[in-house]
Amino acid sequence: MDETPLIRLEGVTKVFYADDLETHALDRVHLEVGEGEFISISGPSGCGKSTLLAVLGLLDVPTQGRYLLRGKDVSTLPPAARAQLRNERIGFIFQAFNLIGDLAVLDNVMLPLTYRRNMDPAARRAAALEALDRVGMAHRVNHHPAQLSGGQQQRVAVARALAGRPEILLADEPTGNLDSRNGEAVMGLLRELHRDGATICMVTHDPRYADHADRQVRLFDGRIVDEDGIADLAARRTAAR
Repeated sequence: MDETPLIRLEGVTKVFYADDLETHALDRVHLEVGEGEFISISGPSGCGKSTLLAVLGLLDVPTQGRYLLRGKDVSTLPPAARAQLRNERIGFIFQAFNLIGDLAVLDNVMLPLTYRRNMDPAARRAAALEALDRVGMAHRVNHHPAQLSGGQQQRVAVARALAGRPEILLADEPTGNLDSRNGEAVMGLLRELHRDGATICMVTHDPRYADHADRQVRLFDGRIVDEDGIADLAARRTAAR
């Protein structure tokens, strides 16, 4: 049985330089995420949460340390190879939805798939329709983002992330722009995807949503300062009753 974690960070440090200022956004982070796990990443503003997600999503590279994806070091890949890997294996869900206003729902979901060289237009359309059906938005394929509520826009954003069948879903404050009802609906959707086998790494500032994860990872000043496993969470919930 292969026990290699899907994601492994080894001593990952990320430093940003501006003029004479040196900012350590991540400081010697060690992290493993198994296939099919759901982890939440929380911490105060400026602690490195978004930087960590950017490294995991191959949007940025570590200044030091290694990022192993299925045992392969991807931290030193050239930009074109990183972009291809990101497009084929990682799905993103953003707080601000990041839908293109001039495109209909179906075209928004199909857009990332246009970079898949092995997919013809019919296959891209079929994948997009399947993803929209999965999130309950198949009836809105011809609408534009401005015609949708915030909750509906985030469902379309989730469909866009799912259409390429990624190995990893990265969610950056996916409920941040939603009211509590729509936030719970999106979290329910993420839980359903997790039950179906999705590996999810989610940044959130809301402890209600963090508690839905198998593990909680807390950052402070660029370092992981605490982790709670699902057993610890269950014990806390029982004690609170």
